[in-house]
Amino acid sequence: MNIAIIGAGAAGCFAAIELKRRMPQASVTLYEAGTRPLAKVAVTGGGRCNLTNSFAAVKSLDKVYPRGAKLMKRLLKEFSHRDAYEWFERAGVRLLTQDDECVFPVSQDAMEIVHTLLRMLRVSHVDICTRHRLTCLEHLGDIYRLTFARPDMSEPTVVEADAVVVTTGGSPRPTGLDMLRPLELEIVPPVPSLFSLCLPGHPLNGLMGTVVENAVVGIPGTKMKAEGPLLITHWGLSGPAVLKLSSYAARMLQENGYRCRIAVNWFGNQKEQAVVQELQELASRHSQKQLQSAYPSVFNARLWRYLVTCCKLRPDCRWGELQSGTFVRMAAMLTNHVLEVDGKNRFKEEFVTCGGVALSNVDASTLECRSHPRLFFAGEVLDVDAITGGFNLQAAWTMGYVVAAHLQ
Repeated sequence: MNIAIIGAGAAGCFAAIELKRRMPQASVTLYEAGTRPLAKVAVTGGGRCNLTNSFAAVKSLDKVYPRGAKLMKRLLKEFSHRDAYEWFERAGVRLLTQDDECVFPVSQDAMEIVHTLLRMLRVSHVDICTRHRLTCLEHLGDIYRLTFARPDMSEPTVVEADAVVVTTGGSPRPTGLDMLRPLELEIVPPVPSLFSLCLPGHPLNGLMGTVVENAVVGIPGTKMKAEGPLLITHWGLSGPAVLKLSSYAARMLQENGYRCRIAVNWFGNQKEQAVVQELQELASRHSQKQLQSAYPSVFNARLWRYLVTCCKLRPDCRWGELQSGTFVRMAAMLTNHVLEVDGKNRFKEEFVTCGGVALSNVDASTLECRSHPRLFFAGEVLDVDAITGGFNLQAAWTMGYVVAAHLQ
C-alpha cells in the first residue's frame, strides 16, 4: 500500500512511525510544506517540549479541550497520556512530571523529542519530502491524486496514493484548507487560539514582567473565565490564565475584532467578602504603615501601588486611616478589575487555531473520512484544540496513533 501523509508535524510523524510498525511492507511518505519536519515541536514549551500532561488536575476534558472534548474522551481510551509517556520512555526519552502536572523530557530540550522521532522515522524507512506544499487533493476512484507546489520546480508535482492522512496542523488563514475543496468537506472557519491580550497605552504595561501566581480573568456577561498565573507584558496581559481564556473565547473574540472588556480578580477565586476580611486584618496588623509599605503577599510593590491608585487612594495613606466602607470599595475593585482589551498578540512561535475540518466529516472511532474511504485526518487540522499544558501535543500523539491503528 502506498500511503501519503501530508504534514510532518507531531501527528504526521507519529502516525508514520506507528503505520510502519504495523505495516512494514507499506510505502509511507511524509510531505512537508516547510524546510524541516517537526519545526513546531522544536519550539513548544519554550523549547523544552511540554509533550503531554498527567491529567491529574483535569476535572473535565471540556476545560482543556474547548473544541473536541467529546472526541478526545473517546480517543484517549485507545491511546492515553500514560500510553504516550510509556511510548517515549521506551524510545529512550526519560521524562519528568512537574508540580503543575506538565510532562517534559528530563533533558528539558525539545530537540531530544525531535531527534528521537526523526531517528525512528529513518529506521522505519519513512520517506520525507520537504518543501512540498499540497495545493490540491482529489479522490479518483480507488486512488487519491495529490498536487504539490515546489519552490525549486516551475511545474507542479503530482503523485498518487492508495491512502492519505492529512495532518497539516492549524491554518492561520481561511484559505489554508483550500487544497481540500475538491473533497467537498464541511470546514469550520479557522481562527487563532492561544494568544495574549493587548492593552494599548495602559499604565499596567509599565509593570512588564510582573507575575501574579493565581488570578482569575473572565469576560463580563459570559461564563468564560480562566484561572492561573497572570503575566503583565509591555503590550498587555499574558500567562496561563489569559492563554486559557483566549482559547475558551477564541471565536467570540475574533468576531468582536479582539476588542472586549475583561475582568481580573487579582485574588484568584476569593470572593469579595473574603478579600474585605483579609484587608481588614492587614490594616489591623499594620495600622501605622502606609498602604504602599504593607500589602498582600500575592503582589509586588509596583503592582500593589498601581492597584491602590485604581482604588482612588493615596499610596502614602496609612492603613489605620481607612474607614470600613473603604475596605469594601477596595475589595470590589480588586476582585473585579475591568480592563479594555484592544487587540491580540501571538503567543511565541506556538500558533494554535480553533476550527478546521469539521468533526462531522470523520468517524469518531477511527478518524477516517465518512465520505472518502482511506482518507484520514489527525491533529489540529481537525476542529480540535486545547489550552496550554501539553494537551495539544497529546491530541497529536493520540490521533496519530488511532489513525495508524485503523488504516488498513
